[in-house]
Amino acid sequence: MDELDSAIVAQLQQDARQSNRDIARKVGIAPSTCLERIRLLRERGVIRGYHADIDLASLNRGVQALVSAQVRPLSRLVIDSFQRSLTELPEVMSVFVTAGSDDFLIHVSAQDIDHLHSFLVDRLAVRKEVVGFRSSIIYRNLHKTNLAALPATNPR
Repeated sequence: MDELDSAIVAQLQQDARQSNRDIARKVGIAPSTCLERIRLLRERGVIRGYHADIDLASLNRGVQALVSAQVRPLSRLVIDSFQRSLTELPEVMSVFVTAGSDDFLIHVSAQDIDHLHSFLVDRLAVRKEVVGFRSSIIYRNLHKTNLAALPATNPR
């Protein structure tokens, strides 16, 4: 990505609903050039979609937690199957496959503490491949929506 692509991406991260004409004016290019650049960014997979940022409490999801889980046996089949099944649960927001003592980090949201407890006991603990898990309640969550490319590093 060059500086112009980065400027366009930054504008889209600030407000993906702004018009192509507004983005072009803000980055100093013609609207046709801007439209073509955005099309190419989508084709290259830099822009993967546009999403609305929704208040979780408005969706009756007042409690969030990070749940670390360990599964056995560690095989691609178990990992892929477990990951896929988690994404089908309505409480699950994100699933990360991790290295280290935990195999998964699962971001969940629920109506309240009782529903979170039910999720952990009735949906997670009953899985035969789960050998352990820990949960941490999230008090606050700051999610950065405007990310810039990091500088490339020189290989040693």
